[in-house]
Amino acid sequence: MSLLNILTLPDSRLKTVAEPITEINDEIKQLAADMLETMYAAPGIGLAATQVDRHIQLVVIDVSEEKNQPLVMLNPEVIEQAGIQNHEEGCLSVPGIYAKVKRADQVVVSYLDTEGQQQELSATGLLAVCIQHEIDHLKGIVFLDHLSVLKRKLALKKLAKVAVDA
Repeated sequence: MSLLNILTLPDSRLKTVAEPITEINDEIKQLAADMLETMYAAPGIGLAATQVDRHIQLVVIDVSEEKNQPLVMLNPEVIEQAGIQNHEEGCLSVPGIYAKVKRADQVVVSYLDTEGQQQELSATGLLAVCIQHEIDHLKGIVFLDHLSVLKRKLALKKLAKVAVDA
């Protein structure tokens, strides 16, 4: 396994819309394993293939405290949603920036696992937020895109300052 480079704003590749995965092979399985290793090392709770400059519909998530419940989703799609929650989000591609984002409180997501089996998962709370956040990446959306224009400008200004200070 190997650690992958995570793209950060303002990298325009983060706006690329990911393509569906049509064949699950050893390369896809290796990418998922490398993404999990990268996510844990960052440390983070979710990572989309877009963030590591692979523009395919693959996300990895683990919101467990012990970091022992990895979830790999190929071609994920939210098929049901309900409720509203405001949750403070951060992102490995937007280091040091956090903001409250309004998202569905409950989701049902349909996806393929790494064996090509169709799965459905019901999620609430942090897992629901993470699923929606990572699927947004596959659509070329970062969490800052959900903020008002003013809050987005302030966040980007802060991000630029963080980058200069680093």
